[in-house]
Parts: sequence; C-alpha cells; structure tokens
Amino acid sequence: MANIVAIIGRPNVGKSTLFNRLIEEKKAIVDNQSGITRDRLYGTVEWNGKEFTIIDTGGFVPNSDDVFEKEILKQVKIAAEEATLILFMVDVSTGITDLDDKLSRFLRKTNKPTLMVVNKVDNHSRLLEANEFYKFGIGEELLPIAAISGSGTGELLDRLTKMLPEAESSQYDHLPKFTIVGRPNVGKSSFLNTLVGYERNIVTEIAGTTRDAIHTHYNHFGKEFVLIDTAGIRKKASVKENIEFYSIIRAIKAIDDSDVCFLLIDAVVGIESPDLEIVRKIISAKKGLVLLANKWDLVDKETNSAKEYEKKYRSQLEPFVDLPILFISATEKQRVFKAVEIALEVYERRKTRISTSKLNDVMLGEINHTPPPSVKGKFVKIKYITQLKTHTPTFVFFCNLPQYLRTSYKRFLENKLRKHFDLEGVPIALVFRKK
Repeated sequence: MANIVAIIGRPNVGKSTLFNRLIEEKKAIVDNQSGITRDRLYGTVEWNGKEFTIIDTGGFVPNSDDVFEKEILKQVKIAAEEATLILFMVDVSTGITDLDDKLSRFLRKTNKPTLMVVNKVDNHSRLLEANEFYKFGIGEELLPIAAISGSGTGELLDRLTKMLPEAESSQYDHLPKFTIVGRPNVGKSSFLNTLVGYERNIVTEIAGTTRDAIHTHYNHFGKEFVLIDTAGIRKKASVKENIEFYSIIRAIKAIDDSDVCFLLIDAVVGIESPDLEIVRKIISAKKGLVLLANKWDLVDKETNSAKEYEKKYRSQLEPFVDLPILFISATEKQRVFKAVEIALEVYERRKTRISTSKLNDVMLGEINHTPPPSVKGKFVKIKYITQLKTHTPTFVFFCNLPQYLRTSYKRFLENKLRKHFDLEGVPIALVFRKK
C-alpha cells in the first residue's frame, strides 16, 4: 500500500504552513485564527526517491461541543490507525499545553512511528526552548523547524523518508490494478458485482456502505486484473462523521496503488465539484482515467443525448479532456465489460515508449510551424525532446529559456503529443530544462 504521512497537532501550531511547504504549493488556507483548517487536505511529496501522500488534518471539526479534546483525539486515532508515519507538531512559542500533553499520551500508546516536530524555531533562544518537548518521550530526537521560512524542513524530509518502508510486494503486483472511485451512492459496488458475477460486496442504496478499499481478483474471459472498490468520497464540507475521514484516506491510498481509475458518476446528477477533486487527485498521481456515467438507463434520452452529455462532461473536465467517457448501467449490465476493455487499453497506453528520433521528427515540426510566443522580448527556442524512463509518460523539452514558456504553450505541446501518439486517458508530464 502507499505510504501516508499525517500531520497532527492542536490548532494553530502551523500544520497547514508545513503542509504547503512540503507539497510546494499554497493549497491549505493559512491564518492566525485557530481552527481555520476545516477540511482535510492531501498532497503528494517526493523526496530522496520516495513518494508519499501527506494529510493535513483539521484543527477541529465545526459544531463540536468540545473542539479541543474530543474531536481532535478522534482524528488522531484515525491518523494513527491509517498513517504509515505521524508528524506530531507542536509550537515552541507557546510551549507545552494541556492538549499537547493529551495528544502525546495517546501517541505513546500506539505502535506507529512518530516524529516530534517543533515549529517556529527561528532563533538560537527558541532552539534551546524546544528541548522542553523531550519530556513527551516521543521519538529519539526533536526536529526543530520554521515552517514559514522552510528552515529545517529538508532535515525533516531526510529523516522521514528514511523511516518510510519500501513498497510491499504482492502476488498480484504483475497485474493491472483498477480502482473504482466516486461519490457515495453512484453505483461503485453494483459495478463491481456486475463484473465479477456474484455478490462480492454488499450492494445497498445506503450511501457510504463501503467504508474500506476492497480488493477483488478478476480472472475471467481471458482477462486478469485486480479491482479495488473504495468508499464514496463526499464533498469535503459535508464530511462530518469521522468514518468519512477514514474513508477518504482509504480512497487516496487506493488511487495511489492503482494503475487506472474508473471514476463513476451518476448520469442523472452529472459531474459535481467532488468529482473534479477526485479527477485532480488521479491526474496528480499520474494514473490512467476512465469516466463512467452510470445509471444511464434512468436518463431521459433523445437521439443525440450521449454526444451532448459527453460534450458537457469534457467542458467541465478542462483542461484534461483527453479521456474515454462511457455511458453504462451497472444494474442493467450495459457496457460494463466494455469499460474493462477500455481500461486495459489505457493501462497499455501508460507504458507507451516513443523513440527520441520519432519524438523530435514530429514535435519539432509542430514547434517550427507554431513557435512559442515571445515574452518580454525573449524568444524561446526548443531544441531537443526526449522521453524519460518513468512509470507514466514524461517528456523533457530542452530549450534556451524555459522560464519564459507560457502555460498556454505548454498545453499546446501536450495536445500535440496526445494527437500524434494516442495517449487518451493517460496523464502525462512535461518537463522543461535549460540547454
């Protein structure tokens, strides 16, 4: 399974600031007001050749009678159960508080590896003051950092990645892994049951019935793969039960462990913001993607309904529009097995290798026909393209001034790659280096 690192701590110790620093983008809202993180955020971090998912847990859950103890401790228990490693974060500027003490007592009872991270250590005096946190007896050392400036975060990542285990091998590692994701009650378990031909999972109309990631080995009709059925992912604002937090972590793990994801949506309801969040996670994890509009049998249809719906879905999914879209009914067994055939095609496309000579012949021709626009009087010249040996297609463009390439032109290059080399359903990476 994928490695998950959870940042836990009382409100306002700097968890979101550290999270943003580690994923290198401002995804979490940062504010001096305690409890500003009301959703749970996740991101992908790569360091020293290891990749892991980091979870920024909220400081408290709204509408709780006892936000500083009961709800935070619930989150810590879930993090301790599901995370590979925990970062226990405290604030040197305020010293030890009662809530810090409660959290530390719980963590000492768990068997999960935990790193003691002391934040806001930005001078020598505070470095000395940080030593008081040794009294918690967590870990062999303290890791002093200043998340806002990044001081000490490199050492933290070095220590963290050394403690993360290598990926475990499985008898099914050689098989394609297809994860079924989507919001609650879109028909994920029905889809799986139709595929395997028996009641592998309980199928019910109750949203959130599947609260774990369940693996099913499929070996029928000359096709063999592993299906992973995950819990429904709700819009974050509506995640109130802690069991939903648990489900979200499991779904993130399942996406990270898969090769291709089936994103199921309810064709009657359409694409909503939680679906787009799932798409972003799949793309950032560089997994294949097939969109399945389930419950198509319940939609009032006209002659061109499928084409109109597909056009609408692609406009909502921009800029990632190069993906297969299939209209299915899991209960009526419409196009369910076609979905598997398409997923297997996407799986093979993820392994695409294009020779350097062919890449340059095709892409330099496109670039010469439509060169990058000048920026501030600077002209970018792309001289050479090659593909890296990575799990998913990654292309390096060598040029004289990579910093002046506009996002729109990078998108143009991606579209041309997709047009010429059949990469439908596969997120690709473009890297621009100075030569």
